[in-house]
Amino acid sequence: MLNKINYLETETERYPLVFTLNVMEAIQEKYGTIEAWSSLIQREGEPDIKALKFFMTEAINEGIEIESEKTGEKRKPISSKQVGRILTEIGISSTANKIMTTIADSVDDCEEKNSKCPQKE
Repeated sequence: MLNKINYLETETERYPLVFTLNVMEAIQEKYGTIEAWSSLIQREGEPDIKALKFFMTEAINEGIEIESEKTGEKRKPISSKQVGRILTEIGISSTANKIMTTIADSVDDCEEKNSKCPQKE
């Protein structure tokens, strides 16, 4: 699994979005399993907004932290309320597509560069 950074763009901001082991751990702590969380955001009808905002907050803040480590620029983490505003601006459908792309990119990179993947038992 690699730190593949995708971006969410609003009219005025660009937010890094990553799916790392840190994000996975946060999901497991809150929802028990990644599968349980995934079923909430992919359910028929409408996604669980709280689960969606939780992921986005964790994934964006992880991206901000990674970029800060690389560039030395200190950007403040964002809150769940700010994420709600971002999701309102870009739309839930667009957000869901970006989430799936980000997760797939992280997993695809891992499979392509097998030496950097976590060991399977």
